Parts: sequence; C-alpha cells; structure tokens
Amino acid sequence: MTINKLTRRRFFEKSLCFSTIPLIFSSMSPFDSGGEANDESRSPSISGVPDLERLTGLIKQKEPLIWVFTGDSITHGAKHTHGYRSYPEIFGERVRWELGRVRDIVINTGISGNTTQTILGDPDWRIRQFKPSVVSLMIGTNDCSNKKDISPEAFERNLDALLTVIRELNAIPIFHTPNVIIKEKAPERERLSEYVSVIQNFTKRKEVILVDNYTYWQNAIQNQGEATIFKNWLNDPLHPNGPGHVEIARLMFKTLSMYDPQASTCGGPYYEGEH
Repeated sequence: MTINKLTRRRFFEKSLCFSTIPLIFSSMSPFDSGGEANDESRSPSISGVPDLERLTGLIKQKEPLIWVFTGDSITHGAKHTHGYRSYPEIFGERVRWELGRVRDIVINTGISGNTTQTILGDPDWRIRQFKPSVVSLMIGTNDCSNKKDISPEAFERNLDALLTVIRELNAIPIFHTPNVIIKEKAPERERLSEYVSVIQNFTKRKEVILVDNYTYWQNAIQNQGEATIFKNWLNDPLHPNGPGHVEIARLMFKTLSMYDPQASTCGGPYYEGEH
C-alpha cells in the first residue's frame, strides 16, 4: 500500500508540472480566446503588402477563397434586376467559372434598406460567421437619406468600425461608392455626393481598395448624357437594372485587375456551337 501511495503522489506531482505547459504556450500564441489572430499578427500594415497586391497573390494560389458581399438593396440585387444577375452574381461567374476557381465561395448578405448602422448591429451574422478572405461593401444610398439619422460624420465613424470588423478577420476589404441616382426624383437623398466624398476620402486615407462607381457613372453621363445612362442603367431613381449591375461588376473587375475583354462577363463573345 505504501508503494502505491508513493506512486500516486509522484504521478500527481508530475501531472501538475506538465499541466503548466499549455498555459505557457497559450500566452505565446498569436490567437486570442476566440481563435482569431491578434491585432499585431493580422494587421496588414505589419506585412507592408498593399491590399490589391495581396489579393492578386491570393487569386494566383490554389487555395479556395471566401468572398462576402454585403450592403443594401443594390448589393442585395432585389427586384430591380428583373431576374438578371446582380453584380455579386456576375462576380461569382467571373471567379468560379471563367477564372476556374470552382471551389471559391461567393456569399451575398446585402439587405434592402440597410445602412452602415444596420450592418454594424449584425456583424456576426452578416460577416464574421463566414470567416471571409475578402469582404466587399457597397453602402451609402440609404445612409444619406434625410429619413435616417446618420450624418456624414457618423457615416465615417461607421465605415471605420466596419473596416475594423473586416481587418480583425484578416480579410481584405473592398469598398464601393454607390451608383449615381436621379436626385430630382429622390430629393430625400440629395446629399448622396457628400457621403460619396466621405467614402472616397476615407478609403484613400486608410489605403482601402475602392471601386468608385459614382465617378464612373458621372463620367458616363458626361460622355453619353443623363437621359441615356438613366434609361439604360437604372430601373428607378435609385436602383441599377440588369445592365447597370453589369457595369458595376465590370468596373470591379477592372479595379481588381481581373478584367478580360474576351471573357463573357466582361463583354466578350459567349455563343458556342452552331445556331
């Protein structure tokens, strides 16, 4: 019996000794209690690699990526496309078929009527749960409405908070300016250009990839006229129609250096065989 007691005591003492090892290693781990990398390990400024260069590198690799698109009704693609593909769907076709990245996953959590504040109130469901590689955000068309209580200053703070959510996931952020609207028929959103300026200045200061739809549509209006662009690219004063979504998708491809004029999503020929 004495021998058994000594053996158990020595075993207990050794167990206590070894039990401290995980505590030592856990304090050295680059991951927090939630399993995510801490700020230093995930900060893009530490690596010094610009987001676009980093994204280009990821696309060249074989590992599948998770792309999350979020925003308001424009990203949602609700109603106004009349059954045609929305820009996230066109993006999915470009990436998963034309680029051969069939294991990539493209997720759309855009919801009609949303603002920056709405998304900030639901980041776990809209963004975090998917553990994305890339997060695309188009927002502002509802934030600028005088029916919402979101000033340009509050809008910028919300953008900063959303950027933090994305960066903390070690995901690459892609921000968009919304498309041009018909202000005369949507007077409650007449200040949209102010919110667009906030996005433009914010992304420049924070070195975030920007797909500048607003400027692109303004240039198209200068070249082709308001009547032509509004008729061909909009379904109502706010929402792009099918061709409008094509324009948004193609500008995104160009911004991300993914544009190929021979690809069907970029305007190339797509008919095959004899008809």
